[in-house]
Amino acid sequence: MIDDARGRVLVAGGGIAGLALARALHRQGRPVLALERRAAPEDGGLAINLPGNAVQALGQLGLSDALKHVGSPVRRRDYRTHRGDLLFAVDEAAFWGEAACPRCLRRSDLQRLLGQDFPAETIRRGCTIQAIAATAAGVTVDLGAGGVEHGGLLVGADGVHSTVRRSMFGEQATRAAVLGQASWRFMAPNPGIDAWTLWAGAGGLFLLIPVDNGEVYGWVSISRAGAGDRDLAEVRRVFDRFPRLVQDTLDRVLPRPDAIHHSPLEEVRIARWTQGRVLLAGDAAHATAPVWAQGAALALEDALVLSDILAHETDWNAIGPAYEARRRPRVAHVQAMTDRLSRTATLPDWVRNRLLPMIGPRSYRATYAPLREPVSV
Repeated sequence: MIDDARGRVLVAGGGIAGLALARALHRQGRPVLALERRAAPEDGGLAINLPGNAVQALGQLGLSDALKHVGSPVRRRDYRTHRGDLLFAVDEAAFWGEAACPRCLRRSDLQRLLGQDFPAETIRRGCTIQAIAATAAGVTVDLGAGGVEHGGLLVGADGVHSTVRRSMFGEQATRAAVLGQASWRFMAPNPGIDAWTLWAGAGGLFLLIPVDNGEVYGWVSISRAGAGDRDLAEVRRVFDRFPRLVQDTLDRVLPRPDAIHHSPLEEVRIARWTQGRVLLAGDAAHATAPVWAQGAALALEDALVLSDILAHETDWNAIGPAYEARRRPRVAHVQAMTDRLSRTATLPDWVRNRLLPMIGPRSYRATYAPLREPVSV
């Protein structure tokens, strides 16, 4: 293990990726400080669907038992047409096994679990990174009026629009996801579903997942959005031919626009994630469309792999290349499978509805089978 005066790891970001890394490093006794610009945790995602590899990663972070007490297991996936006809279903519990059965929970619950069991001062909130200076001897982060922090390594875990990525790797723009142009998220009363359920039609996707307390997590995407199409009510017409259950759910949430969260669908794919003693993790490095729900899963795995490397590597400057070498193949696999299934969303309804019963189950297995093997730590 590296042991020098600047052995502390600085983490930019206190979301899922940052909290997971802080937890992993704290569990191994590594000094760590997470710097978060928001004064308090935000819940813009409302809820989050965790596939089996995310559940496995949380187990490796010591949270298996705690996870059983939040959210709901996702035992089955149903893919349906915009009229409600079943295209195919996946028995997720059988595929992953009970120990790694996928789960949908409130994002605030996940953040709470990740942040438990380490000192409050591990996370410093309300601070904004103004400048980064990295040398062969360490990293210095200027927080403006918040002072200066020093460390042996800086990890940019600060999301899709990462300050660290922009500062150290240049203005590498995000790109629009193949899946669609815009999305909305919300919580709603459960209309009677008992599985992860997606309805796909011309111009739109509508997903509901049971969470807890009689509520579902809703995610809506449209394939074409204008500059002013931030209001879900303005694109409600896309779902006029969807089942009554979908329309009733929309009609329940539309009167509460403050509870509907809009976001573009963006991806991050860059040539490198590391530069000397600065590296990127989570969405800052590899944000991808939510086709396979891998955003949080890959971030959790990043944290486990990086903490393992820090526990054994004796050269600070070898950490980044070792981390990237171990993580690139798994991320590239997810990105390739995301592109493959995303393209079906652009097909005419009749073509997609004929193809999905055949290619859907195969794509599920091809995507997740390599991910059933937990990351080695």
